[in-house]
Amino acid sequence: MFDHSTYPKRKKRAESFLGIHFDFHAGHDCTEVGKSVTREMIEGIIDKVRPDYLQCDCKGHPGISSYPTKVGNPAPGFVKDQLRIWREVTAERGVGLFMHYSGVYDIEAVTKHPSWARIDEKGKRDKQKTSVFGPYVDKLMIPQLKELCDEYGVDGVWVDGESWATEPDYGKRAREAWKALTGSDELPKSPEDPQYWEFREFCREGFRRYVRHYVDEMHRHNPGFQIASNWAFTSDMPEPVSADIDFISGDYPLQDSVNVARMVARCIARQGKPWDLMAWAFSGRFQSENIWSTKTPVQLCQEASVVLAMGGGFQAYFTQKHDGAISEWQMDLMAETAKFCRAREELCHRAEVVPQIGLVLSTAGYYHHKAGSLFAPWGGELVPISGVLNALLDAQQSVEILMEHQLQGRLAEYPLIVIPEWDYLAPEFVQELKDYVCDGGNLLLVGPGPVKLFADELDITLQGEPTEKKAWVEQDGWLAGILANYQATELGPKAQQFGKLHAINDRASASEPAAVMTPYGKGKVAGVLVDLGRRYRTSRTSVVRNFLSAIARELCPEPLVEVTGSHFVDVVPTRQDGKLMVNLINTAGPHHDPSVYTYDEIPPLGPLSVTIRTAKQPKSVTIQPADEKLAFSFQDGKIKLTVQRIAIHEVIVVE
Repeated sequence: MFDHSTYPKRKKRAESFLGIHFDFHAGHDCTEVGKSVTREMIEGIIDKVRPDYLQCDCKGHPGISSYPTKVGNPAPGFVKDQLRIWREVTAERGVGLFMHYSGVYDIEAVTKHPSWARIDEKGKRDKQKTSVFGPYVDKLMIPQLKELCDEYGVDGVWVDGESWATEPDYGKRAREAWKALTGSDELPKSPEDPQYWEFREFCREGFRRYVRHYVDEMHRHNPGFQIASNWAFTSDMPEPVSADIDFISGDYPLQDSVNVARMVARCIARQGKPWDLMAWAFSGRFQSENIWSTKTPVQLCQEASVVLAMGGGFQAYFTQKHDGAISEWQMDLMAETAKFCRAREELCHRAEVVPQIGLVLSTAGYYHHKAGSLFAPWGGELVPISGVLNALLDAQQSVEILMEHQLQGRLAEYPLIVIPEWDYLAPEFVQELKDYVCDGGNLLLVGPGPVKLFADELDITLQGEPTEKKAWVEQDGWLAGILANYQATELGPKAQQFGKLHAINDRASASEPAAVMTPYGKGKVAGVLVDLGRRYRTSRTSVVRNFLSAIARELCPEPLVEVTGSHFVDVVPTRQDGKLMVNLINTAGPHHDPSVYTYDEIPPLGPLSVTIRTAKQPKSVTIQPADEKLAFSFQDGKIKLTVQRIAIHEVIVVE
């Protein structure tokens, strides 16, 4: 039993801001685990980076444990108990220690215990994934977590291979549970089968029960043991938190990281739990090449900025060698990134975003007719919302992503709500949106899907079904080609055309409405008749960006913050300790280019003209973390100032 009383107090994960993640997914080829792991190596990490916590490997997807477990499946050979060294050093230095532990995804467990495996719709045993209805969680997972807690005194686990690895289960235990619920012996296998979508939700609830079970059991065993299920209750699983997890976390991909972080950070920020996101500290083509290049400090700091601005914690992922050691030279990268993050900790950590534009990630829309995996968006369900988000952020709009439960009772706080290409919304939520507009709110519908749901309020008559259309959208006298679904409509007397869609690349050519805008009650509702979100995510043009921004500005003409001077700056207004903060993030550079693995230069932005609306004249306005005073004017409730230069991330503080 590990005695915690003799060591300095460590921060809880809920209090933590900065960490480092290490893992190596040990396999049968790991015959000398611990050989080059030393106290000096771990002390060097802590001395250079000064993290709040470290996460290191104990069991990855192969299911092989990288410590000499007595209840699991240990690696073939150990020179030293490397986990004991990690724990002793971190405990002595007052640094938290969390384990990378693969849950549902455990190849060794299903190899040794075939009856623990998930069964697919063809009756075949899954060779990688366990069944969330089966005994794996009680026979292996919980005993091993208790071992890690008691014998090694680790502070908690970051459980990997969970929601994104869970798929529909057609095994005996799932069948018995389904029969007990529905009375049916038949498990639906295709969308054409009765109760197919109900069965998918049944399987999702099976995963939720599985997580609740091991979390509750571990909290009964040790209330201080801290747990996150990787990607649970995030963009991949966009729903209310229904398990007593201690924090929310996820690792966004190694490429296009800035754009993904922009989205997922906004999906977690309002979930009501401490949270962090993990950047991969290396880049490359994950599936095809299997060779990596370490990112630069500039690259990692840019990715961190997107997370910090939304109030989250940050960690970065480095691989361990097959004996558990690390590549120590990479800690120079993490030390520089840590210095950057720490300078912004007091400004950003746990700050609350000021409501402006609410972009809806509909739980009902996401799960409705979702094929493939139960949770992970590998079918492209999040492409449209990501495209609309990027277009608005690229136009310097301040945007949050919100689920229905996060908006309940709060719709009126947002000057503008945007529905991005969902073809299904729960009827009660549709009614809430109508009431919101009637009471003076503004609603923007992007794409034929949501337009159809609000056709009466838009005062339009739909002409047939949406069809893929090759056309040119016009904005500010400029045209850009699109290929996307379009809904032909007939406008009623209240509906006003907004924008044009041309048949050819000529402003003088025949055109159709690109969007409509209609007064409804005390507010307005606008509908974009073409799927521009998906288009912008995959085929970005300045015209589409400006078009969506123009509609948003028409609906919300007086945003809290206006920034001009560059389209490469994200604007995130937050409040912290009674102060208004305006985060400015430089998103320039080739971070979205799949052929660029690493880059060490981002062109600075500036000068930027900034307008901030506030009722009272401020006492001071500074730019942080440099702590420099900014000259400003104040008139008619507007602060006006100029920011000369944004390198990566700066914060305007209004007091």
